[in-house]
Amino acid sequence: MDRKNELKHAYKENPPLAGIYKVTNKANGKIFIGKGLNVQGRLNSLEFQLKCGSSMNKDLQNDWKQYGIENFTFEIIDKLEPSNNLQCNPSDELNELEALWLNKLTPYGDKGYNKPPK
Repeated sequence: MDRKNELKHAYKENPPLAGIYKVTNKANGKIFIGKGLNVQGRLNSLEFQLKCGSSMNKDLQNDWKQYGIENFTFEIIDKLEPSNNLQCNPSDELNELEALWLNKLTPYGDKGYNKPPK
């Protein structure tokens, strides 16, 4: 097996971790809740966007600029266990898991950077 096929096989055997993450502003206590089918990759992407000043979440970006990287923490708070059920849609399960965390932590307005549900 060539290297390319080995990497594909390894990826299929060990898919990236899907889950829920939280970004916390230690200066004011505000939080942001997000999700990703590759949650670590999503966290890395968000941190990179914030560092570059290109995050779509303008409130989070403004606080990042005001308080600096040292006042933010990034953590995975829940993970979606892989399922062998072919009928299972991980995106749907991830949406439900995110809704549970949003309901629990209510990161809206003065408490966070998420947009309230409509």
